[in-house]
Amino acid sequence: VQLQASGGGLVQAGGSLRLSCAASGLIIISYDMAWFRQAPGKEREFVAAIRWSGGSTDYADSVKGRFTISRDSAKNTVFLQMNSLNAEDTAVYYCAARSPGRILANTATRYDYWGQGTQVTVSS
Repeated sequence: VQLQASGGGLVQAGGSLRLSCAASGLIIISYDMAWFRQAPGKEREFVAAIRWSGGSTDYADSVKGRFTISRDSAKNTVFLQMNSLNAEDTAVYYCAARSPGRILANTATRYDYWGQGTQVTVSS
């Protein structure tokens, strides 16, 4: 299984970025998919998740209304659209996958597969 994250970069505060997570070795419509992030000196934190069915999503309070998780099953890719970025969004962003559980998980330890991360830097 490989999860290839891309799309990070340097952006000014208020700007937007779209992250992509291309999956191989698994079919994303059979897995719950999520994005996490980790800033320097901080623990990895949940950002957003989408249910295997695509029927539900979940977001961290800090990104609600600004970030949107979506997927393209034909491309086997998950996206994270990030708008109104601010300095607190600066982090390495990771995509993750897990076999569907009873609920949509927002804890890193519940995810089985991880991508390599992509750096997002927001300048103020």
